[in-house]
Amino acid sequence: MIVTVTPNAALDVTYTVDSLVPDAVHRARDVRRRAGGKGVNVARVLHSLGADVRLIATAGGVTGAEVAAELGAAGLAAELVPIAGETRRTTTVLSTVDGSVTLLNEPGPELSAAEWAVLVERVHRRAPDVLVCSGSLPPGAPADGYARLLGGGPSILDTSGAALLAGLAGRPAVVKPNADELREVTGLTDPVAAARELRRRGAGAVVVSLGADGLVAVTASGTWHATPSTVLTGNSTGAGDAVVAALALGLSRREPWPEILRRAVALSGAAVLGPLAGDVDLAHYHRELELVAVRARPEQEL
Repeated sequence: MIVTVTPNAALDVTYTVDSLVPDAVHRARDVRRRAGGKGVNVARVLHSLGADVRLIATAGGVTGAEVAAELGAAGLAAELVPIAGETRRTTTVLSTVDGSVTLLNEPGPELSAAEWAVLVERVHRRAPDVLVCSGSLPPGAPADGYARLLGGGPSILDTSGAALLAGLAGRPAVVKPNADELREVTGLTDPVAAARELRRRGAGAVVVSLGADGLVAVTASGTWHATPSTVLTGNSTGAGDAVVAALALGLSRREPWPEILRRAVALSGAAVLGPLAGDVDLAHYHRELELVAVRARPEQEL
């Protein structure tokens, strides 16, 4: 089983508009609401692939009840830690004219020490094949919260900033920053050099999202660059979560890195074509699996 952890879950609200114009009134073509947060999105992708997955998340208030109801309706196995605060909302605005995606993320409710302790206990009682910890830490969580959640087994950490750096003490098997997040925490512009720095600080492997340029993986057994066959436009908000889903599936199956990266790039593109974060276009995914290019990168090229 793969277990995903979302300490700062959300209700995702997605508006589709013709175009987003400052200081203007907008009429949404479409409004969609459902449970979100990075770990929830990862679990949703894995569920669509038929994987054995369970999500652990926080939920509170009326919004938390809506999150719980939607997860149940979607058939996702979920273990929700009740909290006193109101679950946050995230707002995504999709523009049909230029394909732009604008996100507004609330910080989330503050967790008490007791609520955080319950979350940690719920995670530690599990013995998953792979543990995935994703997203921001909520207010009130300890700075090294992710290091406390990560166990001794295979794990993936997908967060940013101080939470990422502190989480390295938990020795995650894989961390998955994008290029900007990697530069922020290391100060290095070369993604491979920056990835090596995170490995030096405790990450087993580092997989870097490069947007349209695919993924670079820096691991103990080598460095690879995986690129898609074509550049896609659509809703990119769940692309990184789809990458994490592919990484978790590959680790659980003990697949070689080139195969894991091929699936990750194909699934990321499939997520861009999905209407909401956590959705994937499975037809594109299966086609693209045969087309993704993965090549080892010699030391002198990096």
